[in-house]
Amino acid sequence: MTGLRDRLVDAGYAAGWGAVKALPEPLARTAFDRAGARAAGRDGTGVRQLRANLRVATGLEGTELDALTRDALRSYARYWLEAFRLPTLGTGRVLRDTTVPGREHIEAARVAGRPIVLALPHSGNWDAAGVWFVDWLGEPFMTVAERLRPEQLYRRFLAYRESLGFRVVPLTGGERPSSALLTEWLQAGRSVCLLVDRDLSAAGIPVDLFGRRSTMPGGPALLAARTGAVLLPVVCTFDGPGWRLTVHPEVDVHGPGRLRDRVRAGTQGIADAFTRGLAERPVDWHQLGRVWADVPPDPPRAGR
Repeated sequence: MTGLRDRLVDAGYAAGWGAVKALPEPLARTAFDRAGARAAGRDGTGVRQLRANLRVATGLEGTELDALTRDALRSYARYWLEAFRLPTLGTGRVLRDTTVPGREHIEAARVAGRPIVLALPHSGNWDAAGVWFVDWLGEPFMTVAERLRPEQLYRRFLAYRESLGFRVVPLTGGERPSSALLTEWLQAGRSVCLLVDRDLSAAGIPVDLFGRRSTMPGGPALLAARTGAVLLPVVCTFDGPGWRLTVHPEVDVHGPGRLRDRVRAGTQGIADAFTRGLAERPVDWHQLGRVWADVPPDPPRAGR
């Protein structure tokens, strides 16, 4: 039964993916926008967690927080629409409609001949950011993906992202640890992108995020410290019909001091950049998972 269920899930995603790509863009955008708004009314666990996360990030309450949560889910629906349609949109459109404040920090790394570790939150469209970065690099970057169930669905998403020019390795279950593959990639002078606003391990680095204690993966800072790479936080947002990739200044993890201390300071530097960047446009932060141990999902609302 599990195998049958997995095949049905995969087939459902495949059919939906094909249908979304075939729809005229205005019709698809309207449908996904309405779906995002409807999701806010269903009051599921992910929606309630998003609402709690946005409360911490903004300090909003009541109807203002309700409106922000609804618009954040519409933004999240836009991400999925574009994820399904990105090959149809084409690289040329992504490059034309993307602005990159702070790109001088990336350019400085290129001039210095150093590889780059980009650390991103789940905001805006990180796949579109990857398309821009692949074009800028002129070669693939490496990233890590959490394994999905069923396996066929994971392989479908893997093939999709590699078709965009990403080199994807599994977070767990690969022939070799992802950390070893990322280290070798950087030592060869190439670059990596990692989504790091939620800690999925039991060994995260304590940080202050939006003034509240959380944990974040220390991998980006550790990789940069060990390989001499430039560590750059990047916050992606939507910008009208296009995209904005705000590149923050280098977080220094090199120099004197113990490696552990430099990694802790570097991870906090990423958290500080995320706090500044996400505060500018919290509506595009698509974090439906638990970020702070003491911030559970909001309780279900009466009548939902």
